[in-house]
Amino acid sequence: QGVAAAMSQSADFLLTAVRYRYAQQTGVVPPEPAGGGGGAAASSASAAPAAVHSGGDQYAKIQKALLELCKRRFFYRQAFDIYGGVAGFFTYGPPGCAVKNNIIRQWRHHFVIEENLLEVEDTCIMPHDVLKASGHVDRFNDFMMKDLSDESKFYRADKLLEDVMDEKLKAADVTEAQRKEYTIVRNQADAYSQEEIGEVFKKYNIKAPDTGNDLSDPYEFNLMFPTPIGPGGYLQGYLRPETAQGIFLNYKFCCEQNNNRLPFGVAQVGKAFRNEIAPRAGLTRQREFTQAEIEFFVNPAVKVFAKFPNVERVTVSLWSSENQLADKDPVLVTMGDAFKHGLIKNQVLGYFIARTFLFMASVGIKKEHIRFRQHLPTEMAHYAADCWDAEGFCSLGWLEIVGLADRSAFDLTAHSKATKCDLQYKQVLETPIVKEVFALTKPSGVSIMKAFGKDGKAVKAYVEALPQDAMAELAALQGPKAVEMDGKSFTLTPELLKFDKVTQKISVDSFTPGVIEPSFGIDRILTCVLDHAYYARPGEEAGDDKRGVLAFSAVVAPYKCAILPLDQRIVRNDTYAEMSRSFRSELSGFGMSFTIDESGATIGRRYARNDELGIPFAVTFDFQTIEDKTVTLRERDCMEQIRLPLSAVAELIRDMCVGEMAWAEAVKRHGPPEQSLPWAERWP
Repeated sequence: QGVAAAMSQSADFLLTAVRYRYAQQTGVVPPEPAGGGGGAAASSASAAPAAVHSGGDQYAKIQKALLELCKRRFFYRQAFDIYGGVAGFFTYGPPGCAVKNNIIRQWRHHFVIEENLLEVEDTCIMPHDVLKASGHVDRFNDFMMKDLSDESKFYRADKLLEDVMDEKLKAADVTEAQRKEYTIVRNQADAYSQEEIGEVFKKYNIKAPDTGNDLSDPYEFNLMFPTPIGPGGYLQGYLRPETAQGIFLNYKFCCEQNNNRLPFGVAQVGKAFRNEIAPRAGLTRQREFTQAEIEFFVNPAVKVFAKFPNVERVTVSLWSSENQLADKDPVLVTMGDAFKHGLIKNQVLGYFIARTFLFMASVGIKKEHIRFRQHLPTEMAHYAADCWDAEGFCSLGWLEIVGLADRSAFDLTAHSKATKCDLQYKQVLETPIVKEVFALTKPSGVSIMKAFGKDGKAVKAYVEALPQDAMAELAALQGPKAVEMDGKSFTLTPELLKFDKVTQKISVDSFTPGVIEPSFGIDRILTCVLDHAYYARPGEEAGDDKRGVLAFSAVVAPYKCAILPLDQRIVRNDTYAEMSRSFRSELSGFGMSFTIDESGATIGRRYARNDELGIPFAVTFDFQTIEDKTVTLRERDCMEQIRLPLSAVAELIRDMCVGEMAWAEAVKRHGPPEQSLPWAERWP
């Protein structure tokens, strides 16, 4: 019976591997074998869908098992756990830290190196004046509501509304008209004004989810962490809510480093901090998290980009704001067609959308579960001219993981005004431009200064700095006009405003650069990578439970290979010790991380342990290794093994991890493994 059980379990194991490999190669889930009601067929049918991610709800189905694996193998867990933990803070363990760092390393290669970006590292604490100018002090708010009978319970209004609409959409008796209504409300949950979202809560009679009590009206809550600077505490500061501001503050110096050439990009990776109202959903809404941001500085008048033809044929899923409000599906479109038909209006923004799509796929997020959602007009950030979110489908539904915004010239203009520092770009024209322009007459300048007393100089400077279209409007003024300047109101009259038309020769074009910003949430990307990598298959040995596997790409895997002696007799052998030491040194020389498992567990169980960590390759030292210095190399997903000289293994692993060789090519080159049993019999 034991032999029969082992054979049945082996059949399950092999069938799962074959189905998984087929699905990876073709993108199609193979049909279940005939008689799939039990035995091997039943086991493989339950494992394969999770491996190939053929449907949306499968991520939610595997969430519990994945979270248990992540905690048990210490990918991450709640910070301060032995003290009971604090919501919104997480600690990454060794494998999780390695995966996260590998994602960042791939991001740097994909963007910083391939796009020739500059990189800076700015401080995590910023003074009040910086974030006042950027708008964060006044506008970086979420709407909060609290339980009127239990003031210890707070809720973020838009997220609570989304949850309520999700529950309504799941109702069995929901009509088509209701489904459309609930979907539209959900899609614009974070686009409502304070008054509008309050009315929506009243319309649906939404109560506190934990207690059923009434909720307060929504009110603004600023998400920044304040902190005093210095021993006296007189200088107000904040933990930075984003890494972007550190780039804007250093634009002038980076432009000089780039020999004053435009366009160019600056990147920064680091921690950001937001005092989330109700942190939840694991890594996705933390109070301390990692951002990787790019600010790409461009001429705002130029909407074409030299590198855009490189991505014209990249096909992505775009969900425009128009389609969202009409409850229509996203569309698959090439970037070239998206720009041609006006769906994307700026080629630089389109270029980074395509490059973001390719990056997400390179770290293991399934292409079919990536889409780009355009912000609704009422949802747009205060600084953005256009904005798209890259979303990945995972156990939490569609999750925003990258924001791509056309920030226009808002930030540089704001910091220039606050500091009186000229942040305009000066472009020397090959052919000077001669044109007629409006200029305030000297007598008018004197009249303005007399009329406004101590504010006269500032009002005169304000008028002289106006763009030409605004000056033309003042020149044609028929009556008084009120203007706002530095919080004060001034009334200009036609008698004060006299302009001459003068001929001006322009040799230098001055403008404030526009900014295209891709902002990556590294922790959210990791969440999607984990969901998309996880699947379960039968245990390696008879009687084992199903084991989780993390099918990481070699790019992000925490370790590139596991070193496994066959059993304790090998571990105690001096020859193994020397060969293992030399092999580890060779792996390190190639920059390949590794782990060693010399425990007394069977080789099958140790394979399973390392599959849980997502390690793509396992190198096994057996009795034959002692005789002829050859080892077996096992691939995680297909579980095939090849035997080859130990001296060739490190370089082969390096080649496969960087994509220079596929496993199939390695099998052709080295052939199937030899049987090791005869060698084992020689050892007592």
